[in-house]
Amino acid sequence: MHRSFTITVPPAHTDTLCQELNTLETVVGLTLHRGASQKPPGDVVTVQVLNRGADEVLRRVRAQVPEQQISVATAELTSLIIPAQKKLVVGDKDEAIWEEMESGLRYQARITPNYLYLMFLAGLVCAVGLVSEAVPQAVAFTAAAVIAPGFDPVAKVPLGIVLRRWPVVWHGLLSTVVGYAVLIGAAWLTMEGLLWAGETTPAELAGNSEVQNLMAPKLKELLVSGGGALAGVVMLAAFRRSFMAGPLIAQAIIPAAALIGAGLATSQVPLAWAGAVRFGLDWVGIVGFGLLLFGLKQLAVHRRRTLL
Repeated sequence: MHRSFTITVPPAHTDTLCQELNTLETVVGLTLHRGASQKPPGDVVTVQVLNRGADEVLRRVRAQVPEQQISVATAELTSLIIPAQKKLVVGDKDEAIWEEMESGLRYQARITPNYLYLMFLAGLVCAVGLVSEAVPQAVAFTAAAVIAPGFDPVAKVPLGIVLRRWPVVWHGLLSTVVGYAVLIGAAWLTMEGLLWAGETTPAELAGNSEVQNLMAPKLKELLVSGGGALAGVVMLAAFRRSFMAGPLIAQAIIPAAALIGAGLATSQVPLAWAGAVRFGLDWVGIVGFGLLLFGLKQLAVHRRRTLL
């Protein structure tokens, strides 16, 4: 999608900024409303820009406006209809800006009651899947991956490291620890309930074929998991958040976390340990691919620090 920026500018810097933005070929629309903003006070500059020019617009804003007076709101444009600039518009690219990535991850991975409810329910569903037959198990694992907002808190870590935004790294680690602790606790409670009701046994859990795959993943499983980790990072960088469930389905991070709780509930420490190891492998995969891709994006595409 193309971008629209609403920039509030102190009057003393308005003319210089507008002159700078007017020189950019990728800026296809520029509107100035003098004195229109009441909070913060100032002029309002609305910029319609192609995706590939968004970073340069923000670079010009940083260069022309004092940092403590910068105020920018971003939005996606569904389309740009400019027949005279058709070739320029249709040749645009899909790329998220750093500020949108960070804001999206902050929103999705914040420790709120809704975040914790979803992680708890994912743990419940996944624990049932661990002791189910193949078809209901696949349904349970897929559903848990869709339910759990489990990718975003992990992805905040490499993004924060690349941008040197240490509060982002800290909040990503905290959200990961708290969220997955709730998921593991839900799996533990669910397995305790199933054992109490006579619906399963420790032997059934240990003998489940998918549990065995989680304990000793082969190259095929690791390739699928790694592909899911890299795909998730690419989707974040391309601002394709609507499809974020796909990477979690490909990975085993949710079932692995649930296995930790289920193994503890059945007093099978080797199962819990195997789940922790597989969880760690997928976590490292997301962080590692995130550092690689976000680092390359910073070097080759964005080449700037954020305005946040």
